[in-house]
Amino acid sequence: MRKEIVIRPGDTASFRNLTDYCVGTGRLDLALHREYQEQLAAVQKECHFRYIRGHGLFSDQMGIWQEWGPPFLPREHWLCFTYLDRVVDAYLENGLEPFLEIGFMPEKLASSPQTLFYWKAHTVPPKDPDEWCRLVRETLQHLAQRYGKERVETWPCEIWNEPNLPGFWEHADKAKYLELYKITVRAIKEVLPGMRVGGPAICGIQNHQDWIRDFLAFCRDEKLPVDFVTRHAYLGQDPERNARYLYHKMNKPDVLIAEMQESRNVIDSFPEYKGIPMYITEFNTSYSPFCPIHDTNENAVILAALLSRLGDVSDGYSYWTFGDVFEEQGLPNRPFHGGFGLMANGLIPKPTLWAFSFFANLQGECVLRDEHAVIVRREDGGYEAVLWNLCQEEKESLELSLSFPLEGDTAALIDRVDEETCNPLACWHRMGEPADLTKNQLEFLRAAGQPARTVITPEKTKEGAGITLTLAPNALVRLRLMPVTKSADKGYDYSWYCPC
Repeated sequence: MRKEIVIRPGDTASFRNLTDYCVGTGRLDLALHREYQEQLAAVQKECHFRYIRGHGLFSDQMGIWQEWGPPFLPREHWLCFTYLDRVVDAYLENGLEPFLEIGFMPEKLASSPQTLFYWKAHTVPPKDPDEWCRLVRETLQHLAQRYGKERVETWPCEIWNEPNLPGFWEHADKAKYLELYKITVRAIKEVLPGMRVGGPAICGIQNHQDWIRDFLAFCRDEKLPVDFVTRHAYLGQDPERNARYLYHKMNKPDVLIAEMQESRNVIDSFPEYKGIPMYITEFNTSYSPFCPIHDTNENAVILAALLSRLGDVSDGYSYWTFGDVFEEQGLPNRPFHGGFGLMANGLIPKPTLWAFSFFANLQGECVLRDEHAVIVRREDGGYEAVLWNLCQEEKESLELSLSFPLEGDTAALIDRVDEETCNPLACWHRMGEPADLTKNQLEFLRAAGQPARTVITPEKTKEGAGITLTLAPNALVRLRLMPVTKSADKGYDYSWYCPC
């Protein structure tokens, strides 16, 4: 397939780039792991996210709710913020602010024994609502005292996670979730009136839009604060299972965008809430942490297509997750296992990392956006583009002929990510898929996860500067054009040895 793109001096296009808004993590106490911190620093170096959101603020692994007492006598309880301080300090040191998720339930406050995940998250209402509200209030008071009230009030606060799923909220009981929201939002606003609070953090299953509609009607009728609406978005269709791995076809990006627009329309149907922010606090292709698509180049270009459009239907979006230190369905025992992360264990970059890096660094006035490209004009007068060739069905190369209104000498800097040039998964497969990597294998795979980089000289055309690029199936390219000012040292002649 061949396509021609001509950029003219007055061209403009709509593009709302919120790629760096937020990124997801697993449960918060995973931040106590060294590998987690190394992955987070590596991802932040490329993508510089602003917020980070994860589960388990009040789960027992964070150790906030503490009890003591001899057998058969009343037990004393108190709150301990040792781990919470370590986690938040680490986020701030990496340039991240928390997007707080209020959950799950401490075991001693749980109203039933239901748990979820390998790490046994208690996903039930509190047996004592007053103690739950005290837990919320005192935790926020501690954060405000340690980090400053003005700063903590800028942290968005979401109440619970996916209560429309019975695993995440006992029986998916909507009435009980709404009651939890009511008491929790009041507790939050009592301590931090300026903190932005929202929900219901639902995922896209049958009748999920009814949850948003009923949530907003409840908040309206009960006169409860609701500063934003949250929901999740995944592309996977009905899955097939093989051992612990999940395989499913992916919906096209258009399907997910239409679903998000439907949620936006539901919100705007309420005069009281029309125009309030909607955040997609989780999104990815598959919803399983053991789905091999996450490790592939196809995942990267699907995400590129989404990143080019999610700003049209939401006010912020959070990829689930930044790294593969993740334990919901058990510990991964291989560097590639279909984990959600942008970074595989062992600090191996996955292709999807570069989709986020390229878009996060795509700053300027948009001059073109279509199904294969987003192009911006930078402040320095040069141009930058992210280009992709998504092949979810038939695999076909895409030849792009691009022309830019640039005069004089220019250089085109190209970062290429495709199945031949940046595919550590394929390299690992050809190595025999070793579970335990040697030092040399690990170093090789880290290098194999880097984009192929080259610089070419555009052709001079009547429109300015012309470039022709061939994008292999599921290829992702970052293109930067900049003026060239020659400043060779006197007497130095590169062409003497390498005519070009």
